[in-house]
Amino acid sequence: MDLLTLKLFHIDHCRGLGRKTIRAFLKIDPTLQFLDCCTVKDLTETFHMTGQYAELFLKDFHLFQPDKTARIYLDRGISVIPVHSPMYPRLLKKIYDPPFLIYAKGRVDLLQEQHMLSVVGTRHPSHEVVPVMKCLLHPLIDRGWTIVSGMALGVDGIAHRLAMNGKTIAVLGSGICCPYPRQHMPLFAGLCSKQLVLSEYPPFSPPARWRFPERNRIISGMSQGTLVIEAREKSGSLITADQALEQGREVFAVPGSILNDNSKGTHRLIQQGAKLVTETEDILEELQNLSGTGKQEL
Repeated sequence: MDLLTLKLFHIDHCRGLGRKTIRAFLKIDPTLQFLDCCTVKDLTETFHMTGQYAELFLKDFHLFQPDKTARIYLDRGISVIPVHSPMYPRLLKKIYDPPFLIYAKGRVDLLQEQHMLSVVGTRHPSHEVVPVMKCLLHPLIDRGWTIVSGMALGVDGIAHRLAMNGKTIAVLGSGICCPYPRQHMPLFAGLCSKQLVLSEYPPFSPPARWRFPERNRIISGMSQGTLVIEAREKSGSLITADQALEQGREVFAVPGSILNDNSKGTHRLIQQGAKLVTETEDILEELQNLSGTGKQEL
């Protein structure tokens, strides 16, 4: 672990600051070495942290043992990948607020895949979802596409299982050592051994409500496009779709019955300009037009 990565790793385990403050730290000192002798006054005056948060941060900073903790993660098969690493996902690096570190377990080589599609949707899918997803995703998986999702119940879990013999990445809303939901523990074990699981949160971070919408920017940010399959209005899937649009990525939506509440979100996306998808080629054609490459390259 290089010195900058070790420093990012160190402060990532400290309370009292977020990505905005870390960006300010890096602007002042790209090596972050100044933190070794930083005071509460420095943090409050230069970085406008409150006294409470500044004291909390410095307390954690001076108590935490980064080398010891890094060895614990290594023993658990967890890789630490900083934003300046060549292993860091190319597209994720281009979003407005990429995580400074990601923690990964499994096939880290999947981070370098060129063709990724995010798949999201309801946690309570209708009986039509599995055949629809097989119809749309199997041709992509067979062509070598990597399916990215969030390991949630419903559509996410189905997407990962369909791609288990291909390539798939799960992005967690918790630390890798605290996977959620508990119903997906067998799926999580399979993903760790055959595929890839990653998170921006330190491995022992518990799931928290605010972390799930925050991690959605990673799901959309890693991929060329996001496919939404059944989503209610005001759902987490629509948050992912909105973030994909903000990131300049393509959004695809599968239409459904007007009598199904799970179709209301996808229909709204289509009304707002998302690509209506009824077959795999609808996705490939849109991404070909975007990249200017031929089908064989996709």
